[in-house]
Amino acid sequence: MKLTLLRIAPVLFICSGARGADPALQAVLNRLDNSSKNFKSFTANMRRLTHTDVINSDDIDTGTFKLKRGNSRTDLKMLIDITKPDEKSVSIQGKKGELYYPKMKTVQEYDLGKFREWVDQFYLMGFGTNSKDLQDGYNVRLMGSDTKEKQAVTGLELIPKSKEILQHIKKFELWLSDKTGLPVEQKIYPPGQYVVITYSDVTINPDLPDSALKLHLPPGVKRESPQKAGF
Repeated sequence: MKLTLLRIAPVLFICSGARGADPALQAVLNRLDNSSKNFKSFTANMRRLTHTDVINSDDIDTGTFKLKRGNSRTDLKMLIDITKPDEKSVSIQGKKGELYYPKMKTVQEYDLGKFREWVDQFYLMGFGTNSKDLQDGYNVRLMGSDTKEKQAVTGLELIPKSKEILQHIKKFELWLSDKTGLPVEQKIYPPGQYVVITYSDVTINPDLPDSALKLHLPPGVKRESPQKAGF
């Protein structure tokens, strides 16, 4: 599961008693709950910055992000197309993941299984998430207000309660739109680095057919199953 996380995540990748304790925090949680009730789908341009501490370097890639949730928690479809600097795409259809490298004409297939929960935890935080989800899994601190992508946002710092997750992620920062309650920016802190994912040109609840979230592959693409090969 950990190796699968490392392969797929780069393409993608609250405290108990908080209710009533802090009106400002509760207002943010209320917006999150309201957005989760109505959330169905989401499209946006995406920018991801990965900072590596040991060499003090930043890698930036950009592309598009599409997401659609069904009635159940596992009914999820997602497509990320990275266009710069190197083209690649990742598709998730329920518990099936596909990672496509156009230059190599290769698709890697993954049975996500339990890893689907890691996808939710790390890269879909805030998209259909409600305050109970956060309070069950995280200790939260209100970070205050800011402006990102020309809109007012409020930040939450999330510290995982799970010791297993803490081995991989020290904390999250979730910057939510004051208007929509949806993420404008996610900041993730794996050991020795941080990853900042920013969303712009957002469309909320567009009519997305399932076909719009699948890979469209040319003839002759090679398929690999790294899990079965023991990679």
